[in-house]
Amino acid sequence: MTQLGATVTREGIRFAAWSQAARRLWVSIFDEQGNREIERLELQPEGEGVHALFIAGLGQGIRYGFRADGDYAPERGLWFDPAKLLTDPYAVEIDRSYVYDWRLAQRRGEGADTAPLMPKAIAAALPKPVQAAPPLFQPGGLIYEVPVRAFTMLHPDIPEKLRGTVAALAHPAVIEHLKELGVDAVELMPVTASIDERHLPPLGLRNAWGYNPVTFMALDPRLAPGGIMELRNTVAVLREAGIGVILDLVFNHTGESDWLGPTLSLRGLDNQAYYRHSSDGGLANDTGTGNTVACDHPVVQEMVLDTLSHFVRDAGVDGFRFDLAPILGRVEGTFDAEAPMLRAMRDDPLLADRVLIAEPWDIGSDGYQLGNFPPPFLEWNDKYRDDVRRFWRGDAGMVGALATRLAGSSDVFATNRQNASRTVNFIAAHDGMTLADIVRYERKHNEANGEQNRDGHNENLSWNSGVEGDADDPAVWESRQNDQCALLATLFASRGTIMLTAGDEFGRTQQGNNNAYAQDNEITWLDWAGRDQALERYTAELSRLRRSMPALSDASFLTGQPPAGSEIPDVAWLTETGAPLDEQSWQDPQRYRLVMILAAEDDRRLAVLINGDRRACMFTLPERDGFFWASAIEAPDAADSSRPISGRAVIFMIERAQAGTGEKRDGGE
Repeated sequence: MTQLGATVTREGIRFAAWSQAARRLWVSIFDEQGNREIERLELQPEGEGVHALFIAGLGQGIRYGFRADGDYAPERGLWFDPAKLLTDPYAVEIDRSYVYDWRLAQRRGEGADTAPLMPKAIAAALPKPVQAAPPLFQPGGLIYEVPVRAFTMLHPDIPEKLRGTVAALAHPAVIEHLKELGVDAVELMPVTASIDERHLPPLGLRNAWGYNPVTFMALDPRLAPGGIMELRNTVAVLREAGIGVILDLVFNHTGESDWLGPTLSLRGLDNQAYYRHSSDGGLANDTGTGNTVACDHPVVQEMVLDTLSHFVRDAGVDGFRFDLAPILGRVEGTFDAEAPMLRAMRDDPLLADRVLIAEPWDIGSDGYQLGNFPPPFLEWNDKYRDDVRRFWRGDAGMVGALATRLAGSSDVFATNRQNASRTVNFIAAHDGMTLADIVRYERKHNEANGEQNRDGHNENLSWNSGVEGDADDPAVWESRQNDQCALLATLFASRGTIMLTAGDEFGRTQQGNNNAYAQDNEITWLDWAGRDQALERYTAELSRLRRSMPALSDASFLTGQPPAGSEIPDVAWLTETGAPLDEQSWQDPQRYRLVMILAAEDDRRLAVLINGDRRACMFTLPERDGFFWASAIEAPDAADSSRPISGRAVIFMIERAQAGTGEKRDGGE
């Protein structure tokens, strides 16, 4: 297809938009402040739905928007209204953020021109592409999920003018923190321009997460006032530090919402083409947001691919995480792992080596697709999240499920003769309770969201050690600390890719709010001054151990057999007495103890000892001539094989060579 958007040349600017149903399209040119429309020129049909016009003498920096006219019949999915200024779907920069206003949703003939209410697209000449380089992140690494604004709003070392922006992530204090944690890639929650849901402004709230985009390429000026160059520069600084950048993108819906929503861009250009519709002509709602982007439409597919290419070519990102990703694979409403969109992402020369991560569920029919995305897609693994929480909550009969999750979830991913897991293991994410709140709150506490605590999941698989919320009892505090350590240790002991949400390493809390999307305030802003530095140090130690032990991060499935050139099985599952787990032990509903022994480097073994019982227990590990078991991690409660392991704990032990055996003695720390 002909290039869409505003193409800046030395002679002028070519404006182009696509609409198969519009009868007429215009480009509106605005003054330097973007406040006054100074010219409105009609685009000319060029065939195949493309409308375009070249305007000589214009240069980059021009503010503009589109308008479209045609039939207005919302009941038939037609919303044409030339009084609605429309953002160019291919805009890479806008001059201000979107602000919800009820007038944006007025019907044709009922309202005034919406131009004063809308951001203006800025015609930009993109910089020279970033020099091509392979992604830094590799499967098995540590992903650190970052809400860009909340991450630095309260950071004392970052200048106030930078706080809450993409540029703040390049600050030395942030880089130091990420390196101390051993982060392989930051996954930035949405940084593209979004709009508040219409129910938030009356409540005095705003969308703090960004999962309500209007268009897909333009960055939100609140998060990236420097536009694409701000993202590009931050990616470069992080890359220099050995840290990749993954963008969390939303292609499943837009902020135009349901039929009561505002007309901002795609709806006004060609609602029937850009959005999926049900058999009765209404908007399909596989997302729970009121609309669903028609990712099986060729024009939408091209727009998505162009967006991904833009962020690789012009910002140098490692890859992408896709929100409600089954939408991208729906063909006429049904998920297909070989859908044209998913296949095109894998086949595109610029995207073929990028990191691709799917959130493998939506709320549509047959929307749960965990394990069904094609390689190389990695997938968020909610079965891992739930089974690990259930085990540490104390649910009966979970030891077998825990072992499966530790080993890479072969029950989910060992299909189609795949020999490696595509799991992204996580215990907490932006959506749901924080890791600290999992052990502090048995119930959600979302009253601040203004929906009488009706929103958010009711079942969080969480517990509170006998007291809901804050507690002064030292015993309760200690119990919660132990549980956080156990959860973190389990995560870092799990094979495959792991994800940690920013702040969970130092005990961040959202006061029990498990749906804090509307809390752009201290509920979600990370409390750097009050962070739990002991927990943070422990997390860093876990990460150092994981990075030094490929057996922990390896994504290949375990067999119980020795790898080539070794006599040590890649895994052994034992009881606390050192005996192999038999069928009866695996099925014992009251078993809360488990030992996983992995073949490590230098012909040694690494043992992960898990005591999910509240009682301390003596663990016995199998001995080998010439070796002894020692703690694999530096921590105040470092393991000692001569004493019991306390309840609710995970301990790492590594084989070391005895003096005089000639074996290597270094490593493992």
